[in-house]
Amino acid sequence: MKLFAYSLREYDELGFLEDCAKERGFEFGWTSDYPTLDNVGLCKGYDCLSIITNPMTPRLLDAYHAQGIKSIATRSIGFEHIDVEHARSLGMRVAHAAYPPEGVANYAIMLMMMAMRKVKLIERAQAYQEFGLKGKIGKDISSATVGVIGTGKIGATVVRHLSGFGCKILACDPYEKDEVRKCATYVSLDELLTSSDVITLHAPGSAENHHMIDANAISRMKRGVVIVNAARGSLIDTDALVSGLESGQVGAAALDTIENEAGLYYLDRSRDILPNRDRAVLDALPNCIVLPHMAFYTATDVRHMVESNVDALMAFDRGEDSALEVK
Repeated sequence: MKLFAYSLREYDELGFLEDCAKERGFEFGWTSDYPTLDNVGLCKGYDCLSIITNPMTPRLLDAYHAQGIKSIATRSIGFEHIDVEHARSLGMRVAHAAYPPEGVANYAIMLMMMAMRKVKLIERAQAYQEFGLKGKIGKDISSATVGVIGTGKIGATVVRHLSGFGCKILACDPYEKDEVRKCATYVSLDELLTSSDVITLHAPGSAENHHMIDANAISRMKRGVVIVNAARGSLIDTDALVSGLESGQVGAAALDTIENEAGLYYLDRSRDILPNRDRAVLDALPNCIVLPHMAFYTATDVRHMVESNVDALMAFDRGEDSALEVK
């Protein structure tokens, strides 16, 4: 198998891919550039691609198919950035990544606590030596009711880890799990929205879940609710969230991911005028933490992302099935 990796990070992913190639015996090439119609030729002579969360449009997929690419794997759990239907029509197989859930789960809990304890406001104030207490009083997670939307691997881990804090935990998912019931109570989405002090999102970014947190949902929440999103930006209607934060209906938000973030992460845009007003508005609010979609970013998770891509692509190369294939 000959693999070509796009948008590969030299400072972390490359080392893991080199180790993987030695252990499993395959050839690879790579670039730190994102895939575009201008650099399609880089993968000439290769069998498969490993990418990150960059849009794979029908035009791009057609171009890669013309180069002889037979399969694509994304180094992310989400795969909505790939036009899977079009890839399938070309006979190209698609896979996503897998990694242990603890990294993202613990990051989400960290965001909850940062938002509840007003860490952004406190940190910015102390930068100009404003050490007073007025307006900085926080809330403790142990006395809160936390609603977890989505109890897949990451959501279930959030529930399990939150149970150690002693808080009341509500959960909502179409597919309930016995292991989650040990620590949380499954309720309807409406009951979760109306009863939770903190709401954390761990649902997939599917069409059905688009803007599941909209103006109507926010209006039904407790006043002063804390909203955490370490899943997919498309789950939240940004305009509705901004209005909620400005009015105080939403007390705080902590967002590892936002809508329309393509072209921002994971690039150095420090010298650019960014065409992203949503991010600018959210980041300007003292009660909103905005981070660059890096809840996954631990050495353990990055290694698993690279290795799971390789294992799926090698299975495809052998004509075998993979549990990571997007179907």
